Amino acid sequence: MSVVSDRLPAFPWDRLEPYKATAAAHPDGIVDLSVGTPVDPVPEAVQKALTGAADSPGYPTVWGTPELRDAIVGWAGRRLGARGVTHHHVLPVVGSKELVAWLPTQLGLGPGDRVAFPRLAYPTYEVGARLARAGHVAYDDPTELDPAGLKLLWLNSPSNPTGRVLSKEELTRTVAWAREHGVLVLSDECYLELGWDADPVSVLHPDVNGGSHDGIVSVHSLSKRSNLAGYRAAFLAGDPAVLGPLLQVRKHGGMMTPAPSQAAAAAALGDDEHVRVQRERYAARRAALRRALTGHGFRIEHSEAGLYLWATRDESCWDTVAHLADRGVLVAPGDFYGPAGERFVRVAVTATDERVRAAVDRLTA
Repeated sequence: MSVVSDRLPAFPWDRLEPYKATAAAHPDGIVDLSVGTPVDPVPEAVQKALTGAADSPGYPTVWGTPELRDAIVGWAGRRLGARGVTHHHVLPVVGSKELVAWLPTQLGLGPGDRVAFPRLAYPTYEVGARLARAGHVAYDDPTELDPAGLKLLWLNSPSNPTGRVLSKEELTRTVAWAREHGVLVLSDECYLELGWDADPVSVLHPDVNGGSHDGIVSVHSLSKRSNLAGYRAAFLAGDPAVLGPLLQVRKHGGMMTPAPSQAAAAAALGDDEHVRVQRERYAARRAALRRALTGHGFRIEHSEAGLYLWATRDESCWDTVAHLADRGVLVAPGDFYGPAGERFVRVAVTATDERVRAAVDRLTA
């Protein structure tokens, strides 16, 4: 039995390789706006924290150091407006993608259970359900789902790929519905600190959850806001009744964030200034790319937060990918994120200033 053919979809990025080769043949080189990987320096204070913890010969703890837990608790209160968060409400993880992919398995889900996620979504939500051999369903409105067998409901605000932000009212209604039906809510909020035309709200905010963390867990990452994708630093915050058993599972699995990364994460969460600086970089790149794309005949939808522009020329996404590849610009086809994205492309703003200028020049020539 083939694991890939029987349990997992084909890896979508392999389909982009011919277009990448076309873009790379441009005389001035490729401008790769397909993957949202950070390109700017890791903040100096974070690098110092990492090197200061480099002499770490022993095993790190799965639950994280007290210093890291303190930093997560402080950040959740300061940035999310969360109340009553303690060490028992938080859990470091080895990057948020690992968590998304393996959470259904770690929660004990399997055949007969269902996992729900947005119709336009990061594909790893579906992958996680498939790895657990659970069923999966995509939704437009989660409160219209059939709750039978539904054990895990993924929210994603700001959204990857669309940049859509769920309002406080939408979040409140969804949390109430999930609690009524005994469904665990996992809110992927990895882009929460990158709101542009909207101010994203966490499910941990008391206006959303009524002051209770029951049945809700939020997912956060330092990859985007602190340029720490290479450090694999992320964490969960929410219901201790969920995180406590999950901690035990992860202890058995040896899922430990490296000690130097834990020290770096604590430093990053304690410093808001570098986030402000990075936001300004992304805001400038986003504005330049948005102007160039709309001037080139694109329409931008949603995109009020996050690191992507959700753009369309009202044609097949692969025609758009080919059109831009001929100009040396590589973007992600929207159908990577579900059939509903078949006429859109996702344009990342995570290129250097020089590469963004190159893309703008090619789009406006």
